Amino acid sequence: MRIGKEFPISILEITAFITSLIGVILGVLGPRTTWPWWAVSSLLYAVLFYQSAYFASSALQLIFIAGGVLGWFGWGVTGARPRKSTTNQRLLIIGVLCIASISLWPILIKIGAASSAIEAFGFVGSVIAQLLMIWQRFEAWPLWLIVDTAYTYQYFKGQLYLTGVLYVIFSIIAVWGWIRWNRESRTYQND
Repeated sequence: MRIGKEFPISILEITAFITSLIGVILGVLGPRTTWPWWAVSSLLYAVLFYQSAYFASSALQLIFIAGGVLGWFGWGVTGARPRKSTTNQRLLIIGVLCIASISLWPILIKIGAASSAIEAFGFVGSVIAQLLMIWQRFEAWPLWLIVDTAYTYQYFKGQLYLTGVLYVIFSIIAVWGWIRWNRESRTYQND
């Protein structure tokens, strides 16, 4: 399918877009039902990204599927109970993000990934943000904002326009999640 002559969009991309948007909005709100939506959208995006030679993004979706299973059990029936990490934990997160991204970059170049620098950062940042979501940590949302902004550029550049729009929306949702989980973390911090 095409929107005009310039913008090719597949049924796969449309379906992945819709399921992913639902999953991320539910993630901000914190019900356990967010995780099946994330898993389904991740499966769809794994195929789409592989077809587009975004190999790290495709592999990342498999991690998101596993994260969906862990999140389902980790959040429990009551849903998310956000808390903030300590300063030392935050420094560790930043250190791992930088070192792992720099280490992954040459590997992606070697295998011919479509966008190696952003793919490296996005892959590592997304894995860390996903873990922070599973662990119900407030810091997931500021990290999602940075990752989503980088991916927005990558997908528009790679002509995955609907996915690029999705990542603009994800960036806005990340700000919402940041605000909401910051407020809620005050309630659950001492649990």
